[in-house]
Amino acid sequence: MTPLDDTRSRMDGLGSEAGICMACGSRSVGLCAPLDATALGDMARATERIHLAPREPLFRQGEPATHVYTLTDGTARLTRVLADGRQAAIGFRFPGDILGFTPGAEHAFGAETLTEATVCRLERKRLDALFRRHPVLERRFLELCARELAATQDHVLALGRFTAEERCAAFLISLAEAQERRGHTGPVFRLHATRADIGEFLGLTLETVSRTFSAFRKRGLIRLHGQSAVELTDRESLVALASGEGGA
Repeated sequence: MTPLDDTRSRMDGLGSEAGICMACGSRSVGLCAPLDATALGDMARATERIHLAPREPLFRQGEPATHVYTLTDGTARLTRVLADGRQAAIGFRFPGDILGFTPGAEHAFGAETLTEATVCRLERKRLDALFRRHPVLERRFLELCARELAATQDHVLALGRFTAEERCAAFLISLAEAQERRGHTGPVFRLHATRADIGEFLGLTLETVSRTFSAFRKRGLIRLHGQSAVELTDRESLVALASGEGGA
C-alpha cells in the first residue's frame, strides 16, 4: 500500500468532508499538501465549505479579518479600493491558494470570485490551534507565503520596468504555470478574467490589453478561444518577452 492509499484508507471513517479534502485543489498544491490523515482530518473538521456564484464577494476591504479561506475550486481575484473610489485588481487566485490571512485586524483588500467557486473557511483562532498541533502545517503555510511574496516582487518589477507587451506576456505565462501546477497540461488555458480585470492588474487600460492580445495573435504567439481561453502557440517567444527581453 502506498502512503497515499494508506491516507485514503484512514480517511474513510471521517465522513464526506474527508473525501472532499482528498480531491480538492489544496490537497495537491495548497496548504493541505503535506498533511497526513490525522492532520487532514483535523483540518476537515475545523473548516466550513462555502459555495459562491460568479462575481460574489468572499470578503470586503475593511471587514474584520476573523477567517482564513482556501480556494478549493474556481478562480477569484483580489481587489483594492483607492481613496478616490476607484477599484483595482491586485491579484488572481486559483484552487489551493489561501485568501484572507493578514496580521491586521481588518482585511486590507477584498476578494471576489470570477467563476463559480468553493472555499473552505477556517476561523483564525482555529488555524492557530492547528499550527500548534501540526507544525508541518505551519511550515507549509510559511512556504506558501514566501512564494506569494516572491511573485509579488516579480509583479512590482514588471509594473515598474516592463513594457505593455512584456507585462501581458508575463501574465499569460504566469496563468499557464499556475494551471500546470494544478495538473492542466495545455496548450489551451482557461482565461476567466476580463480584459478590464487584466488591465487593472497590469496597470494598463482595457484598450491596451486588447490591442496587445491582438498583436500577439497576429504574430502567431497566441490563439484566442472565445473570451474564456487562450492557446499559447509560441510559448518560447512569450517567455522571452515575460523575462523582459523585449519584442522583435
